[in-house]
Amino acid sequence: MSNESGKKKSSFDIRLEKYYDELKWLYMELYNDEEAFEYFLNMLRKSFRERKSSLRSVDARRSAHPDMHHSNKMMGMMLYTENFAGNLQGVRDRLDYLRECGVKYLHLMPLLDTPEDSARSDGGYAVSDFRKVRSDLGTMEDLEKLAGDCHKRGIRVCLDFVMNHTSDEHEWAKAARAGDPEAQSRYFFYDNWDIPRQYEQTMPQVFPETAPGNFTYFDDFGKIVMTTFYPFQWDLNYANPIVFNDMTEDCLFLCNQGIDVIRLDATPYIWKELGTTSRNLPQVHTLVRLMHLACDIVCPGTLLLGEVVMEPS
Repeated sequence: MSNESGKKKSSFDIRLEKYYDELKWLYMELYNDEEAFEYFLNMLRKSFRERKSSLRSVDARRSAHPDMHHSNKMMGMMLYTENFAGNLQGVRDRLDYLRECGVKYLHLMPLLDTPEDSARSDGGYAVSDFRKVRSDLGTMEDLEKLAGDCHKRGIRVCLDFVMNHTSDEHEWAKAARAGDPEAQSRYFFYDNWDIPRQYEQTMPQVFPETAPGNFTYFDDFGKIVMTTFYPFQWDLNYANPIVFNDMTEDCLFLCNQGIDVIRLDATPYIWKELGTTSRNLPQVHTLVRLMHLACDIVCPGTLLLGEVVMEPS
């Protein structure tokens, strides 16, 4: 396929053209911001340029067989790196054993950078840097090498991507704590309890016994912050398109390290709205669909796995 100048279109342009109408419709329905949408498109193109040729070849193979993920031969294994092998190099050293066991799908439990204080890490779900591996487990280069070795053995790698919040040690949170208004707009910051109390009237509590309430007051900077899960996990404000754009870019960065399956963590919580439970709202489905389209355009060999943690009835 060629464009009007006769130049052959890239696979990126072909896929963008295929999904453009839906992508723009959904994005503008949510944000109605042409400038943010243009930034989003440029970010997708940048992420595609950064994708290695070896991964683009994987994309081509998997796109030709889109149902491979559904095969009954896709036996998976979930593990904590430190408990299974000490670190990422240890996992690499044991890949032949995993292949002998018939493992085709390796789900590495949270391993991205978190606060060093174990009481504030929440098992790895309070992420301080989405582009950095915990230092005791290795480096992002080690993770990329592990993914490459897995691919050689026909094993796919799954990694959690925490969407709802960041650690209070994330660079955005640090800037927000220091008073940066742009950084504060990425979260839910309030000067008094008027709006938080309105939210509390309809929002269920996630951990009513261990972390009651959905907001925390911080003495050191005199603000109230939405903290649905724990006080050290600050909820992201996805009504701000900058948050969605940057989080999607971080997700695509992980895909470009060779991660085959992205498990979207705590997705029902990512859109907040007064007068509702702020759980599983229509905007959640729009956001996840947009992320799906982003992957289909940049890295179609990647699978998104939706995770839902809701109170059982």
